[in-house]
Amino acid sequence: MADERAALLAERFARDLADAWGERVEVTDLSRLTGGASRETWLLEVTRATGRARVIARIEPAGERGTLPLETDAIRAAAEVGVPVPQVYAAGADDAVGGAYLLSEHIAGETIPRKILRDEEYAAARAGLARSLGETLARIHTARIAGPDRLTRVTDPVGDLVAQYGRGVPPAPGLALGLRRLRESAPASTRTTLVHGDFRLGNLMVDARGLAAVLDWELVHLGDPAEDLGWLCAKVWRFGSQLPAGGVGTREELLEGYAAVAGWHPSADDVAWWELHATVKWGLMCQLMTTTHTSGERPSVERAAIGRRTCEQEFDVLLLLGLDEPHPAPPLPETPTEPDLYGWPTAAQLADGVEHYLRTGPQPLGGALGFEARVAGNVVAMMRREALLGEAARRAHATRLAHLGVAGDDELSLAIEQGTLDDRWDEVTACVRHAVRDRVAVANPRHLERPR
Repeated sequence: MADERAALLAERFARDLADAWGERVEVTDLSRLTGGASRETWLLEVTRATGRARVIARIEPAGERGTLPLETDAIRAAAEVGVPVPQVYAAGADDAVGGAYLLSEHIAGETIPRKILRDEEYAAARAGLARSLGETLARIHTARIAGPDRLTRVTDPVGDLVAQYGRGVPPAPGLALGLRRLRESAPASTRTTLVHGDFRLGNLMVDARGLAAVLDWELVHLGDPAEDLGWLCAKVWRFGSQLPAGGVGTREELLEGYAAVAGWHPSADDVAWWELHATVKWGLMCQLMTTTHTSGERPSVERAAIGRRTCEQEFDVLLLLGLDEPHPAPPLPETPTEPDLYGWPTAAQLADGVEHYLRTGPQPLGGALGFEARVAGNVVAMMRREALLGEAARRAHATRLAHLGVAGDDELSLAIEQGTLDDRWDEVTACVRHAVRDRVAVANPRHLERPR
């Protein structure tokens, strides 16, 4: 721990843990787990009187009024009603450390969805996980946090969605269709509870026995309890699985587990509405995150790429609305062999070479760098498909828009929202459907084949 900041953190956290445990504590090693520009996460190796332990430290930036104190209280409230969460050892704020911080138990297990969904090690855990997740959500929704006025209260789910994640960026046409349906069919909920806000694989620690801990409480708020259920069932959080409840089970298993603890059975229609809400929400979030790259605020290959995932959510909206169905991805045309103005190899062939390097480079990369290399490989593959498919798709889309009398997708989304083309509704939805299919064929063709 030669690093001066690491040494400072080790000293401060050792004092906090000693006060919490009532015994002498030494932090023998400390390593940063994430390198993002916002919140820091550190793993502490600790020696105490009863032996060795691991502790997780999370720290907000200095001067930032973040949500960590509220999350800390939410975790403690959840623990009181039987939700599996990491035990909170200490929390505070210190300018020398950064900002607010939280010291909590290190929970062993796995959070990576593809491992949880596919590895044999978690086969037994998967068997009853959907019901267990329903039971856990029912417990979360009974939790009571001190000072509930500190929590955001969602009373207008569609209005709040647009205000928070729209931010002046027009929704893609497929998302506009989803927003319109949401406005027309909002459920009349009479329940308001604590809502986790991001309950899904990736934010859940799973071990060989099942759910080990609920993590990542950054989006905790007050709202309709069906929101958490719909979010978990959104297709984006199934990670390629055909099982609708988080990729691990059926909606019936999830809701039966919920009802067994809550004493009431959520309406399937309400959960379906929130599933559509979640799909539109993630699409808007993809758009918004990419603006932080294009504006130069937070440039990164991941944020650049995620905007192209918006079309996946558009397609999922069409599936939920019954306006499309899964189908095979279109075949790619053969790469031209004759050189054009720019010579040989063609742009598609150049992209193919870069993609090959990023996926099979001389040394396999791990950690954040390996993740970014995989994202970059996906981006280059996308560029290759666009080079082969894009020109014809653009011409066809321009023709459809001109036939409708709109200048572009932004005008089409506005017409969907305002109803100015309702007398040509079949043409509008056909235009959206064809365009979304073309976008997904470039961004992620496999997504076209995945069932609802």
